Amino acid sequence: MTTLSGRPNTALMVIDVQNGVVAGAHRRDAVIANIAQLVDRARDAAVPVVWVQHSDAQLEQGSEAWEYVPELARQEPEPLVHKSYGDSFEGTDLEEVLAGAGVGRLVVAGAQTDECIRSTIHGAFVRGYDVTLVADAHSTEDLTAWGAPPPELVIAHTNLYWENQAAPGRTAEVAKTSEVAFDG
Repeated sequence: MTTLSGRPNTALMVIDVQNGVVAGAHRRDAVIANIAQLVDRARDAAVPVVWVQHSDAQLEQGSEAWEYVPELARQEPEPLVHKSYGDSFEGTDLEEVLAGAGVGRLVVAGAQTDECIRSTIHGAFVRGYDVTLVADAHSTEDLTAWGAPPPELVIAHTNLYWENQAAPGRTAEVAKTSEVAFDG
């Protein structure tokens, strides 16, 4: 259970599923379909959906590349957190958004596995959150030209090490889209 007192609620975080981020993502369409399914299930369960959107020199705010993919649509009043660092908590109001909703557990999906997903799940965990990484709802592009493993191995490794994370008073878990429970 979370180490954040008085925070019994769960939120779904959808991180950086933007045109320019996922254009070359491994299994792009399947991952986005899984995220869409999670969003629908979270909404049906009255679980907050928190959207995170990255911008930097390569992903200019307001550009087509910066926009969320058309398959996913944020609804009012779902929060939108703008960030410019890998960890969605750094330099943003994410903590305030989550505290205001009484959230102590995060279900995380999005892109990129080896950058913003990893940074955010670790950032959340050290801040006291329980974190569920959705195994089949995060992806990354092929960065083998720069020495990275192929994307399917990056994803598999991230799922492997996250399900073995441990810390006092917090839980880390990995679940497939079909296995995600929004009730606790």
